[in-house]
Formats: sequence, structure tokens, C-alpha cells
Amino acid sequence: MREWRSGFFLGASDEAILQAAFDDSSTLITLDKRTIIPLLKSWGEQEMSHGGVIFVDGETISGSDFGGLVRALLQTWDQYHSENWTNRVVFLKPGFEVPFTPP
Repeated sequence: MREWRSGFFLGASDEAILQAAFDDSSTLITLDKRTIIPLLKSWGEQEMSHGGVIFVDGETISGSDFGGLVRALLQTWDQYHSENWTNRVVFLKPGFEVPFTPP
């Protein structure tokens, strides 16, 4: 959030962040299931679109497992990057193996 749009959305509402991500054709990656899931439900009921959401939390990937998070995001990218992410919701799962090819 500090780097995206020069940190403009630090401390912004979930609604503002989700809308700005959609405007940028970006997918939101978040740890926050508590407030984002109800927001997605509300937006769906109002037929409002979002740019996609990827959920990460301690139940899927440990906060200390940065490598696991990166591998899961890379696997998700490999599987879905050519698809339309509008209104897509993904819950990252641990255990992805991305092949490493040495330089």
C-alpha cells in the first residue's frame, strides 16, 4: 500500500481501496477476511464489480512463510493470469511448488 499510488490509500476505507484497484484493473491481495468478505457480498448484491480479490491468512499460509506466499502467488499467476479477474475471488492454499530453473 505504501508504494501503490504513492501511498495515497494508506488508511483508506475498504470500499475506496477496492474501487481504486478495480479502476486500475488490479487485484487486491489481502489478509482481511473479516471486513472484505461482507463488502464483496454487499457489492455483489448491488451488482458492483471489483478487480478480483486474493485472500491470504494464517489458515492458508503462515505470516512468517514469505517464500510460501510468493510461491502461492506465482502459482496463482501461472494458472489464472490470462483470465478475466473481474469479480474473481481466490483463497491461496499452501504447498504450491514452482519449479526453479537456475540462471
